[in-house]
Amino acid sequence: MEVKNSVYPNEAQIKGFFEPGAEGPIFMVNLLKFKARAEYEDGRVSDLTGEQAYGLYGDAVSMLLKEFGGGAIFSGTVERLMLGEVEELWDKVAIAMYPSRQAMLEMMQSPKMQEIGAHRAAGLAGQLNIETVDVAGLLGADSSVA
Repeated sequence: MEVKNSVYPNEAQIKGFFEPGAEGPIFMVNLLKFKARAEYEDGRVSDLTGEQAYGLYGDAVSMLLKEFGGGAIFSGTVERLMLGEVEELWDKVAIAMYPSRQAMLEMMQSPKMQEIGAHRAAGLAGQLNIETVDVAGLLGADSSVA
């Protein structure tokens, strides 16, 4: 299994947003790897670490998630790999709930998301996003499980 961190989705992944998915909420598992130093695409000078820049994005996106009916479910620092092997561990894991794939797409296309996205790109060396659904119905639509 080859693992490749990315900052932006490829064409097939973007197309997937527009395909029908499971009804109800989706839970996006984010495996995050940060740059040592933030690097802004517009060339601005910054003393922030990659994690600090991403933190600015994370704080803002948590509020934005609520506007679109979702919420931040979990965020934690990776301590160690318990099982399996990878060349390098991710720095953080975060899980966000969206009421639907469509709601996530609308949020991603919103002007507020475009505004805060610079911090995400500046801080991330790469990430994996894994779309999951709660098929057992354990969490339901209630995102207050955090």
